[in-house]
Amino acid sequence: MIIDGKKLSGELIEEIKKEVLNLKKDGKLIGLSVILIGEYPPSLIYVKNKEKRAKEAGINSEIIKYSADITENEVLSKIKELNKNREVSGILVQLPLPNHINKEKIINAIDPLKDVDGFHPINVGNLASGNSSIVPCTPLGCLHLIKSVETNLSGKHAVILGRSNLNGKPMAQLLLKENCTVTIAHSKTIDLKSECKKADILVAAVGAKELVKGDWIKKGAIVIDVGINKINDKIVGDVEFNATKELAKAITPVPGGVGPMTIACLLKNTLECFKKTNL
Repeated sequence: MIIDGKKLSGELIEEIKKEVLNLKKDGKLIGLSVILIGEYPPSLIYVKNKEKRAKEAGINSEIIKYSADITENEVLSKIKELNKNREVSGILVQLPLPNHINKEKIINAIDPLKDVDGFHPINVGNLASGNSSIVPCTPLGCLHLIKSVETNLSGKHAVILGRSNLNGKPMAQLLLKENCTVTIAHSKTIDLKSECKKADILVAAVGAKELVKGDWIKKGAIVIDVGINKINDKIVGDVEFNATKELAKAITPVPGGVGPMTIACLLKNTLECFKKTNL
């Protein structure tokens, strides 16, 4: 089974759209403000796609563009302004940032109730504690994709390749909440292959092109490929797709798997932030 991220994300956006339309009937507007600094090509493409999908869902989308030489204090000042603006439900600062801007300072400045990326320490802490929180978009999208194949994950052995704050760690927390047994593997793990072969659920998020080979996969596993890597003019994931799909019960393609779901979950988080501050 090839997990169709485009189709599933479209279905989620339609659900969000219906809810947003009902809120609009009551005179309530939902706004997403995205701060984009510099001209990093992948960020430009990603932000453009976010804006397009937000408009499809009926969410007001504002892109605030700055040149790469803007000062850290100017960005912090803008975030402070957006925090106070009741028409802004969610705030996102597109990463990566120029070297002279401290990422932690920027993330910490965003109101946790408007933190649609789920990166603020308060949201991170709530997720780790099992409390209600805004969850980072990519792992939230991954969970949605996994549960489109199998709704009950209790007792499954999940292996996550990658320990980043953006995906690996929050992914582990989400799967623990689903009563999975979770292993986080990374660049210092001895014998990655043997760890992967134990996985009922494998989430690969290391940014290493086709690292996971077909013979690393347990028969019947659900494989979620978060990686986006370029080989010549071709985009590939962290998993050898053709070799792996023969053994896996279900697998996400690259592109067309996790990427669309990440954007759909950003819109879901924007709606959740609106509810936290307005309902």
